[in-house]
Amino acid sequence: MKRILVLGAGYSSPFLVRYLLDHAQRSDWSVTVADRDEQAAARRVDGHPRGRAVRLDSSDALALGEQIAQHDVVVSLVPPRFQPLVAWAAVQHGRHMVTASYRDQAMRDLDQAARQKGILLLPEVGLDPGIDLMSAMRLIRGVEQRGGIVESFESYGAGVLSPESEANPLRYAITWNPRNVVMAAEFGACYVETGRIKIVPWHNVFRHTWPIEVPGLGTMEAYPNRDSLAYQETFGLDHAHTVIRGTLRNQGFCEVWQQVVRLGLPNENLHVPRLEQRSFRELVEMCLPRALTGTRLESRVANYLGISATGEIMRKLEWLGLFDDAPIAAPVRTPAEALQVLLERKLALPDDEADVVVIQHEMETRWPDEGDRRERTVATFVHRGDPGGMTAMARTVGFPAAVVVRLLLEGRLTATGSQLPTIPEIYEPVLAELEREGLVFEERTEPLERNHQPHQVGGSSLID
Repeated sequence: MKRILVLGAGYSSPFLVRYLLDHAQRSDWSVTVADRDEQAAARRVDGHPRGRAVRLDSSDALALGEQIAQHDVVVSLVPPRFQPLVAWAAVQHGRHMVTASYRDQAMRDLDQAARQKGILLLPEVGLDPGIDLMSAMRLIRGVEQRGGIVESFESYGAGVLSPESEANPLRYAITWNPRNVVMAAEFGACYVETGRIKIVPWHNVFRHTWPIEVPGLGTMEAYPNRDSLAYQETFGLDHAHTVIRGTLRNQGFCEVWQQVVRLGLPNENLHVPRLEQRSFRELVEMCLPRALTGTRLESRVANYLGISATGEIMRKLEWLGLFDDAPIAAPVRTPAEALQVLLERKLALPDDEADVVVIQHEMETRWPDEGDRRERTVATFVHRGDPGGMTAMARTVGFPAAVVVRLLLEGRLTATGSQLPTIPEIYEPVLAELEREGLVFEERTEPLERNHQPHQVGGSSLID
């Protein structure tokens, strides 16, 4: 019997666990779901005869190693800070590891050791990163195999509420790791545009926005996502004048979140004494400069941020609960942890609402063998979740990882080392499986004029 260990029973795990358990009976597998909250793990297993729930703290290296040693494949859905521990234990015990998290330097450094053990360490195999990378690589390689040259490649991803939703003023819901939402801009971002590298510091990421048209969803706003330059190399686009990876949000989100960042709330390094006993209003007061005293807190915040005290942004900050007087009443130590609690309370996905995930690639190509003909291709993937049921986020994060696990256990995936899902052996069967389940990209191509000038991205969100 092959044994699978799933670390983490959070937002992204439901579809993955269900898929693996559905295949376990006929494939002679067993699935163990491990989480700090054993009851959450048990809910994911839901009494399945091939499933088991255990309590596990991923920061306990000894216990983590013991669990990994008992299984053939580990799927890690724990927060990114634990991924190096999981990867190291997987190599130590000679077990394959699959995760939706980004590949960090620690996992890169384990490449040779993983090859020597004959195992695969495969990060970035969720939605974004994951489906976006695999579909991008297939699109780019398809052009190159037909003799084309990719001159510009932009890729965008999103997980939001439907644009028409009125569930909350931000039109956003927490459907994945809320810590990642809080700390989305912590590393800043960089990309290359018309041959020039652009660097965006962390405190300006949500000011650096531009509009993107998504078929069926209308105009959304994009901001740069982490390090696009790394993917320029991954995609083999060294000669492209523009390479951008961006995140999409419904219009109006970024101008609000920029103010949350400016207040300094996404800070997970400073510990505030007895923070759980304090209110969010007190926490916001802590974030204001010493000189800003007197008058009502809301007015001082508006003056500090340079926004209207009665405008739309302030209204949304008030709705979010930043000025509430009630105690936070949760085991938090840092402003970031408090903000995470607030988001989970205020931006929970309502039972009657559905989330939407989006991936959109925009590519400009030149065809030297056809008189330097140029064209623009837009490939769009939109998937809606089920109101009150499986979220689109859980399905599209869990599905690719689950397929990879099946390929490994069936002996159809032979790659070893620390890889990305950008090799044909991985992305071809995974994308084929997704397409069989109706998860497809819609492509449209249009000619470009010979004197077409690359469009400029970047800019700033408006402040009312």
